Amino acid sequence: MLHLRITSPADLTEEVLALFADDPAVSQLAVMRGASLEPVGDIVLADVAREAANELLDRLDALGVPECGTIHVDPVTTWVSRAGYDAERHTPGAGADAVVWADVTQRAYDESELNWTYVSFMTLATMLASIAVLVDSQVLVIGAMVLGPEFLPIAALGLALVRRRGGLFRLAARTLTVGFVVAIAVTTVAALAVRALGWAVVGDVTGPRPGTDFIYSPDKWSFIVAVIAAAAGVLSLTSAKVGGLSGVFISVTTVPAAGNVALGIAFGAGDEVWGSTIQLALNISGMIVAGWATLALQHLIWNRKGRHRQLVLRG
Repeated sequence: MLHLRITSPADLTEEVLALFADDPAVSQLAVMRGASLEPVGDIVLADVAREAANELLDRLDALGVPECGTIHVDPVTTWVSRAGYDAERHTPGAGADAVVWADVTQRAYDESELNWTYVSFMTLATMLASIAVLVDSQVLVIGAMVLGPEFLPIAALGLALVRRRGGLFRLAARTLTVGFVVAIAVTTVAALAVRALGWAVVGDVTGPRPGTDFIYSPDKWSFIVAVIAAAAGVLSLTSAKVGGLSGVFISVTTVPAAGNVALGIAFGAGDEVWGSTIQLALNISGMIVAGWATLALQHLIWNRKGRHRQLVLRG
């Protein structure tokens, strides 16, 4: 169940109310005349089944509400209502599966913003990954994967392709590129300092590392794992169930590969740089492809469900 709060100019309010009226997906509808001071107008409140949210939001957009008012979408975590139960029961699909594109797109823009926090997390994760390589610690590798913030901008690239948002694509691509470049550069400087202090030698980077050798040894499984993990991550982001998202962070070798690239540069180990760069490219490309395919399939399914619901309502 979702709660919509619409601030509407007075001359649009009746059209907004008519949009919700007699829709079985709407379980509660209220209007507060003249309650909004900025922008000036009325406030319309509605509880709707999550499965029907996209259609209603698209129709509000077609009315021009976002241009002269606001639309707030909030999840209702707990509700007790017979009308709400009937609304969900009569709306095709399952609430946990429903994709609210406005919510997903907003999160994609927010999480793809290039800011100090993102670059800091990216740099710290890459530095932690480089230490994991030096001490051959799988535990530290997992920690670096969890700390890395790169998955959401990667998912945003797939969303931008599906929703045809060129601005979002450019924003996410810029954030990813700058984040990895800065993180690798800072980690390289730190690795040069470690080398100068004698805390590590070339053998620590090029010698046998049974616990972390997968970082610089790309194979067919690298791409397959990235595809599966990204599909699971996108499903976690778009559905009402988010339990699987952390699994993505500890299964795809992006940040560890970046950390090993920095070490390879600092210690002059070209093979490490090359192998890790290929690993990084395979993982990112696999995640973008999987994210796009998963979102495209969801887009197709929910468009069909929406058309089916409209046919049922007209019938």
